[in-house]
Amino acid sequence: MSKLIYSAISSLDGFIEDGEGRFDWAAPDAEVHAFVNDLERPIATHLYGRRMYETMAYWESPPSTADQSPTVRDYGEIWRAAGKVVYSKTLETVSSTRTRIERELDPAAIRQLKQTTSGDLSIGGPELAAHAIEAGLVDEYHLFLVPVVVGSGKRALPEARLNLELLDQRRFGNGTVYLRYGAST
Repeated sequence: MSKLIYSAISSLDGFIEDGEGRFDWAAPDAEVHAFVNDLERPIATHLYGRRMYETMAYWESPPSTADQSPTVRDYGEIWRAAGKVVYSKTLETVSSTRTRIERELDPAAIRQLKQTTSGDLSIGGPELAAHAIEAGLVDEYHLFLVPVVVGSGKRALPEARLNLELLDQRRFGNGTVYLRYGAST
């Protein structure tokens, strides 16, 4: 059975974007980016909220990648190879291949997807992830803590009680810390 993984790059105080909606402080360096690529490789399908999808759709056809690093080009290939489901009540069309729109997250449909998908699933966007977390669908949490405190903004995790088990950790040269947690049963 596939796992549903929630991944987020967060400030040390738990925000994925600051109070002004910026997340430039979260850009991974080459070492972190290569690690993320390896984590993303087994992902068969990405589940996105509309805003996260619109951000990530950049990777469908980025402007010239010839001047980009091999790591950045690799990420684009990984992203394009995966399926995508966008959960939105307002989005009418998508701008990427291998993508479909669903109007709302249906826990039964996600459970079915976990049973029938070859490869893991990822869920992106804190609001969509909060619904999946509340429904008990998320199996693992991959959190990248960036050494910055932004003070306010959009929270990476919902205000909920979660009992988690630390499965892995890694510290990077730029001070970013990766924490991999499993949902406790």
